[in-house]
Amino acid sequence: MHNAKGPLAGIRIVELGGVGPVPFCCMLLSDLGADVIRIDRPPGYDGGQPGDPRFNLLNRGRRSAALDLKKKEAAEAILKLAGQADALVEGFRPGVAEKLRLGPDACLAANPALVYGRMTGWGQHGPLAQAPGHDINYISLSGVLHSVGVAGGPPVIPLNLAGDFGGGSLYLALGVVSAILESKRSGKGQVVDAAMVDGSASLMTLFYGMFASGYWKDERGSNRLDSGAPWYNVYET
Repeated sequence: MHNAKGPLAGIRIVELGGVGPVPFCCMLLSDLGADVIRIDRPPGYDGGQPGDPRFNLLNRGRRSAALDLKKKEAAEAILKLAGQADALVEGFRPGVAEKLRLGPDACLAANPALVYGRMTGWGQHGPLAQAPGHDINYISLSGVLHSVGVAGGPPVIPLNLAGDFGGGSLYLALGVVSAILESKRSGKGQVVDAAMVDGSASLMTLFYGMFASGYWKDERGSNRLDSGAPWYNVYET
């Protein structure tokens, strides 16, 4: 059930269902009180998490409807929803939303005040925009993965917290909320374009600053916060 209370109560959001960072972003927005309706793919698509849907906790707190987005009627129905919403969020590969007739131009034409949030790994443009990738690829390029681990060992994979969720979902959620605030003042919507490689690089701001100052070494396990300090490590007790 949707939480009617919270700072985003009264805000309507359309989520074009996907995996990982977009569901987590919309889960957070719903937790804050937004009324989110998730458009799922037809039955048979497990989204990388097969099993009982009850345990896919990222989809909690919002209503859902299954639509085949390749059909013209589905696009028309979503545009109608977008016309009455404050934001729409999608996580397709660059260009896919446009092919489905659900890109920013179409949605903003239906609702000029709409905030259009989109999530990719590499961004909408650039040499890697169309390259396949996963969380671990994005945090490798941004330097996060290289920085996590003990001295003399390989990098340690920080689950998918630094790329999908930290560098992706949280930055998209903040961007969407900020753009909604601006839209309420100006009456004009905008596109919020979040890329996980950019967000994970932003998460490294403190450490890149310390590295530039000479305080941080580019060697795993040799710094204050990466197990190099005896008071910041893991011990059996």
